Amino acid sequence: MLNLGSDERRALRARAHSLQPVVSISRNGLSEAVVKEINTCLASHELIKIRIYNEDRDARESFLTALCERLDAAPVQHIGKLLVIWRPRPDPSGAAPRTRARPPVTYRSKRSFRDQQD
Repeated sequence: MLNLGSDERRALRARAHSLQPVVSISRNGLSEAVVKEINTCLASHELIKIRIYNEDRDARESFLTALCERLDAAPVQHIGKLLVIWRPRPDPSGAAPRTRARPPVTYRSKRSFRDQQD
């Protein structure tokens, strides 16, 4: 599980304020399908909100810690039935950067055309 400083946590809470929940956890709890979907969302968004339809606060706390430990994420916020978690995107240093080879462009001034006329 990642640990965040208070300044980082504050900045992430501010970023998460306008987000909508992307994953919902209901009666089935943390099934493999739910964990896989959360992992996919974290890979593409970094910062996500999760809504939990469970009345027990202790169960919601255990969901938060289990998710963060299992997905190597950081807990940002737990308010009511909403959880906010963050995981940085993996660094693509293993993959070579994609570059296109472009032909060299030669720019001509207006006067260069005048000099070529016979």
